Amino acid sequence: MRVDRRKALALLGLGAAATPHGAANARDKVSFQHGVASGDPLQDRVIIWTRITPRGGNDPIRYEWRLDPMDGKGGGKRGSGVTGPDRDFTVKVDVVNLEPGRGYQFYFAAGGVRSPIGRTSTLPVGPTEEVSLAVCTCALYPNGYFNAYGAIARLPRLDAVVHLGDYIYEYGGPGSYGMDSPVAGERPHDPPHECVSLADYRRRHAQYKTDPQLQAAHARAPWICVWDDHETANDSWVGGAENHQPATEGDWNLRKAAAIRAYYEWMPIREPQGGGFAIYRSFDFGDVASLFMLETRLTARDHQLYPDQELPPQPTARDVAAWREKLDNPARKMMAPAQEAWLSREMTASVKSGISWQVLGNQVVMARLFTPPVRRYMTPEAYAALRTELPRPALQRLHKLEQNAALGLPWGADMWDGYPADRQRLYALTEKARANLVVVSGDSHAFWANELWTAETGGKRVAVEFGTGPITSPGPGEAYPQVPLGEAFAKYNREVLFNNQTAKGFVLLTLTQTTATGELIAVSSIKDRAYSTRVLATYRASTGANGVSGLHPVEARPA
Repeated sequence: MRVDRRKALALLGLGAAATPHGAANARDKVSFQHGVASGDPLQDRVIIWTRITPRGGNDPIRYEWRLDPMDGKGGGKRGSGVTGPDRDFTVKVDVVNLEPGRGYQFYFAAGGVRSPIGRTSTLPVGPTEEVSLAVCTCALYPNGYFNAYGAIARLPRLDAVVHLGDYIYEYGGPGSYGMDSPVAGERPHDPPHECVSLADYRRRHAQYKTDPQLQAAHARAPWICVWDDHETANDSWVGGAENHQPATEGDWNLRKAAAIRAYYEWMPIREPQGGGFAIYRSFDFGDVASLFMLETRLTARDHQLYPDQELPPQPTARDVAAWREKLDNPARKMMAPAQEAWLSREMTASVKSGISWQVLGNQVVMARLFTPPVRRYMTPEAYAALRTELPRPALQRLHKLEQNAALGLPWGADMWDGYPADRQRLYALTEKARANLVVVSGDSHAFWANELWTAETGGKRVAVEFGTGPITSPGPGEAYPQVPLGEAFAKYNREVLFNNQTAKGFVLLTLTQTTATGELIAVSSIKDRAYSTRVLATYRASTGANGVSGLHPVEARPA
């Protein structure tokens, strides 16, 4: 089905997200240019959010808000407050004393102007038939239109959006990541340079939330979010980031604090008591699913051991063995002991209370991913032609890929493969809890359907994993369109059943008492405003007394 974005938003009653109610005119003092959002729903409360844009000046702005049940049967809430430059004129209200499992609509008003209307809901209690979650990640603004967000906004059934990070990207300026896209001239990053300061990150969040399709998705349902690396800087860890240079960009802790302050201001997230970076938290969707959102970037992650930096250009088997010994060090962590203990308690409590599924909202791919020898999955003629056609830099990258495959190196040291001991600890607590674990993952710019095992060979299946493709960020397969990279991953890696390294979109995870179904949904284009959607693949798992079943392919429904 082909979709015209503007018509779709209008039909859904979300046109207000594209053109705010009461758009400012000469006499208006304020406007709502960034839409509305809600998030972190619980059984009795939900966060509602907006940003009020002043027409000049930095004076505080008084606002009102209202939230009413969708069924019109009473029980609405209202309130007022003041915002100002200290929080970039954003508004965040934790509306409490609501009824469980109930749909609401809400809006804000200030200076005689009303915001768009948003829809949200609280979480159910007790017996629940079905839970529908849209899982998404990685939105690079200059690289394409946010059509996948538009597709999420159009879903007929949606309980929550689970965003796994890279909501924004910190890059900026000519030649930066994504600026070679044919639509980048229309969508250059603001500010037009890399984000480092609080003002920079605020401007970048503000730019993203002017996108009408993102506004529509925020107005459609509550969001449950975590950050990944690009909300601060690429490949961040507790003490720095690959894309942070202290000599020119200052102290990492100051940059990190500025980035997260802007994130808290601009996202509909319930902030940790006392502030800080420990945003791991849980959500119970009746008796069907518990969702545990992890933080694996800024609270405990050790520095990545990148093979290209740790190994010599022509490594020997001894070099690789020494690197693996460092990688396997039990002291290396993705999560702090406090988060591991929290996850163990929460997962155990979820199972004991009779909740069917335990779902892990996790930033990076958890499956073991060995670099595939792509040459094996091409004809000699096709491989020879590829080497002839590639420019020298791409040919060098292909040679490196083949070398890494021959050495048995993992695909990415920034993923859980870079922290195998911590992964095994997580698997152990999952087995101890006897959880039916579904892992949802982002970051990789690729779609995955994986089965997670406790050992490389043999062992026990401990979980299944659905990795979502990006909203717009480039997939690794785009660099080598002639190479069947997804097929190579699935055939070469025991834990991978399906992989697509080029498509853009999201995962629709549907949970019932006994089944978990992951639909890998792609949009036809991010370079054209009109688009269609299709289901790349559908896989289903079932609950079991001793853990989740394997994944089974299901005939795809029309998207």
